[in-house]
Amino acid sequence: MIQVITLEEDEELDYDSMDRNGSIDESVMESVRAILADVKERGDEAVSEYSVKFDKVKLKNFRVPDEMVENSDRYLEAKVSLALEDAAESIRAFHEGDIPRSTFKMREDGSMVGYKVSPLKTVGLYVPGGRASYPSTVLMNGIPASMAGVDRLVMVTPPSSKGSIDPALLYAAKLAGVDDVYAVGGAQAIAALAYGTETIPKVDKIVGPGNVFVAAAKSLVSGTVGIDLQAGPTEVLVMADETSDPRLVAADLISQAEHDPNASCYLVTVGDAIVEDVIKYMDEMIEEAPRKEIMRESIDNNGLIVVCPNVQSAVDTANGIAPEHLQVMMKNPMELVGKINNAGAVFVGKWSPVAIGDYIAGPSHTLPTSGTARFSNPLTTDDFVKKTSVIFYTEESIMRDAEAVVAIADSEGFRGHAVSVEERVKIIEEAAKDQNSED
Repeated sequence: MIQVITLEEDEELDYDSMDRNGSIDESVMESVRAILADVKERGDEAVSEYSVKFDKVKLKNFRVPDEMVENSDRYLEAKVSLALEDAAESIRAFHEGDIPRSTFKMREDGSMVGYKVSPLKTVGLYVPGGRASYPSTVLMNGIPASMAGVDRLVMVTPPSSKGSIDPALLYAAKLAGVDDVYAVGGAQAIAALAYGTETIPKVDKIVGPGNVFVAAAKSLVSGTVGIDLQAGPTEVLVMADETSDPRLVAADLISQAEHDPNASCYLVTVGDAIVEDVIKYMDEMIEEAPRKEIMRESIDNNGLIVVCPNVQSAVDTANGIAPEHLQVMMKNPMELVGKINNAGAVFVGKWSPVAIGDYIAGPSHTLPTSGTARFSNPLTTDDFVKKTSVIFYTEESIMRDAEAVVAIADSEGFRGHAVSVEERVKIIEEAAKDQNSED
C-alpha cells in the first residue's frame, strides 16, 4: 500500500529517512571487483566465461557483424523503424544548438585566454537488456556523442540466450552513428570497455544505464575512464492540486513503476482532494497492466504521497526530493517552473508525460537519480568533449600582472612560482634599458 504523509504548516518532509535506493550493497561491490580484476587480467577469455555464467550464451565472436547492423531495419515493423527515425531527428534537432565550441578572448594588450574544445576519442555506450529492450537509450546517448564529434562510438549490450540482439537496438545504433556493437553485458562489459580486451577496445568514457552490477562496475572503474552518472533506479514526482486529473496522475506514476521494483513514485499534492481517486485509479490500472507485479512492488515499497498545506510547501518538497523526473500538473504550471531548482527534467502541464521525454522530445533521458539532481546535470553533448585552457601572454600583459602573481605566490609559500615571473620581468626590463641606451 502506498504511504501517505500529511505535512502541517511550516513542516518539512524528513528527507534523510527516505530510502532512495542509491547505495550499492558491499557484497555486490566485492563480486564486481572480482569480475573487473579477472577481465583486466584475462581479457576475452574471462568475458566469455562470465557471458556463459550470467547470460547463458557462448559466442565465438562478441562483435556484431556490420551487415547485421546495416540491414537491421528489414526485421522491424515499418511503424517501429519510422518511429525511431522520428525520434533520432528530434534528438538531433535539439542538440544542434548546444554543441560545445572553442572560445577565445583577445585583450587589448595582445594576450589571449580561452578554452579549446576537443571531442573524446572513444566512448563506450552501455545499453541494458533483460526485462526489456531499450533502443531509445541508444539514441539518447549515442546521438549526442556522435554530434559532439566522438571519433569512435562502441556499444555493448547483453545478448539473448540464443546470442541475438534485438533488431531495434541495432537499427537505433545505425541511426545514432555507432561504429561497433558487441554482444556483451553486465559488469564484464564495463570491465572490457575500461581496460580493453583482445577484441573490445578500451574507451575514454562509459555512458548509459544498467542494473546494480553495471552501476557498481561503472563506479569502480571511474577514474580509469570517465563515466556519465552514478545512476540508481528511476523515479518520478508528480506535483498536483485539486485541478489535476487523477487518472492522468495515476497513469504517470505507474508508468515509471513498471521499470523496476526499486523505482520510486512520488505524488506531492496541495490538499488531499484527489488523493483517494489517484489511489483508486492506480489500483485499477496496475491490475490491467502486463507488468503488474513489478508495478505493485514498486508502489508498495517506494511509493509516497505527500499532502502539502500550500503551493510553496509543495515546491519546497519537490526541490527537497530532487527527483529524476518531475511533472508539474498543477494550475498555471508554467508559473512554477522558475521555482523548481532540483530535478533532472521538468515536464510542464497535463500534456507532457515523462514518456514524451523518454522517447522523442529531444533532450536526453539519461538523468540524475537518487537526489543527485541537486548537483548533477542531464547528459548532453558536453559529456562527450573535454576543454583545455589556452593562455597566451605578451610582454605587456605579464608586466601588468607580475606584481599580483608574485604577491599571491609568496603568500602561499611558493617562491619558485614567483621567481618564474620575476625572471621574465628582469629580461623585459633589461631589454628596455638596452634599448634606451642605444637611443
